[in-house]
Amino acid sequence: MATTPPTLADRGQRLGLRLISKAGGLPVMADPKVRGRVERILNRGAHSGFKAQVAVGRAFTRAKGSGPARRPGPSTRRGVYDLTPTEDQQMLQQAARELADEVIRPVGPRADADRAVPDDARQAMQDMGLELVGVPEELGGIAEERSAVAGVLVLEQLARGDMGIAVAQMGTAAVATALSLYGDSDQQATYLPHFTGDEPVAAAALALQEPQPLFDPFALTTTAVAQGDSLVLNGTKALVANAERAELFIVSAMLEGEARLVVIEAATDGVTIEDDPAMGVRAARTGRVVLTDVTVARTQLLGTADDHRDAVRRGRLAWAAAAVGTGQAVLDQVTTYAQERKAFGEPIGQRQAVAFLIADIAIELDGLRLAVLKAAARLDAGTDAAPLVAEVRSLTATHAAQIGSHAVQLLGGHGFVKEFDNERWFRDLRGAGVLEGTLLV
Repeated sequence: MATTPPTLADRGQRLGLRLISKAGGLPVMADPKVRGRVERILNRGAHSGFKAQVAVGRAFTRAKGSGPARRPGPSTRRGVYDLTPTEDQQMLQQAARELADEVIRPVGPRADADRAVPDDARQAMQDMGLELVGVPEELGGIAEERSAVAGVLVLEQLARGDMGIAVAQMGTAAVATALSLYGDSDQQATYLPHFTGDEPVAAAALALQEPQPLFDPFALTTTAVAQGDSLVLNGTKALVANAERAELFIVSAMLEGEARLVVIEAATDGVTIEDDPAMGVRAARTGRVVLTDVTVARTQLLGTADDHRDAVRRGRLAWAAAAVGTGQAVLDQVTTYAQERKAFGEPIGQRQAVAFLIADIAIELDGLRLAVLKAAARLDAGTDAAPLVAEVRSLTATHAAQIGSHAVQLLGGHGFVKEFDNERWFRDLRGAGVLEGTLLV
């Protein structure tokens, strides 16, 4: 008798179970606390099943926090310079790798064409719980310590499957991470349970980008004007991932001469959404968020001006990590293609021009990966990472698009058609070095 093939959601749940099995041999799993956390998060879908997502516009009931805001603990120092992932980070990386291979990559072309992540793939990703990588364990997440390194490792693997799908899922994670890093006790109590509970928000978005040439995230046209205990916001945010589905936004705006972050619920009067299709990351279905006399309480300010600067840097690092993942997918494909494709009786990889071009991709990719990990480690150490993040941003803008272009060139006509993934990867890589916000590690 014929059997029904498993859905992507079923596969996502089994990925979590398989990872637990694989991780069981690691020494860290002898710790009951660690093992319980892994089982709770990665097997969340198997226990609770899928809950229908509510429509955009849920009511966020104000809650009062108890005591000071909870943050992920400081990263454990392991010497002056050690980029070796911890055992916890390896488990997260392995979970993301399997998710990319078995769930994300197969639906990448369809997600790009439809400008939407298939529902069963979205559910499988949600069941894995990776969007909680930046939320402290005591608030329902999986973070025991502040770890940008864990964030970039996860993003790299997800983007190796498909950058657009990774951005769609981890764009929501960015808001949860921002609330964990910058939110006060009341903001965390009000909003984070909607990310960690059995009925998580449909989507959320970190909206910094604006529709202006040479956009500067520290010179915004979106404004927030103080009126007593309220703020009135006006402006437009562009290329916002999941804009149509988002129930919660964190937007940047100029307040009294400083760029600040503000939490805005999607159902607030004056918030309207417009479609804003992009060349790349199309699965994230980018849109514009138009703010017209949007009035919120001053308590919706998130963090300080320094926190806004930190969010910009962490966002740029996150985009670079996504570029590394997609770049690795490019390298894997062109390497195999050069070995299998024959011309004049021999594999084209035997030709110097082809081999050297593939070597250039590998060199630039490894250099970018090292720079990303170094900057992430510097953030985790609590030291000044601004120069390194600036270096990473420049490398991404220069070499990510170049990696995609080289791959299209190597594949010739095959690189220009949708039968091969490279034309999509090229479009995605072009945006990684110029987009602001959306992602956060």
